[in-house]
Amino acid sequence: MTDLAMDSADLVHHLLVDHAVKGIIVVVALAVLALGMTVIWRRAGHTKDRPDEAGG
Repeated sequence: MTDLAMDSADLVHHLLVDHAVKGIIVVVALAVLALGMTVIWRRAGHTKDRPDEAGG
């Protein structure tokens, strides 16, 4: 490979790894957000097995 081709291949590899790492960060952040929302929802007194009081 020529020097330019190796530089291009390294750049593409770096960009793909960067994109993958950022994607993993987003997935982890969404999981933490969902966990936090679940904890807040349950601490506010909302549970699945609680009967609906407004329905009668």
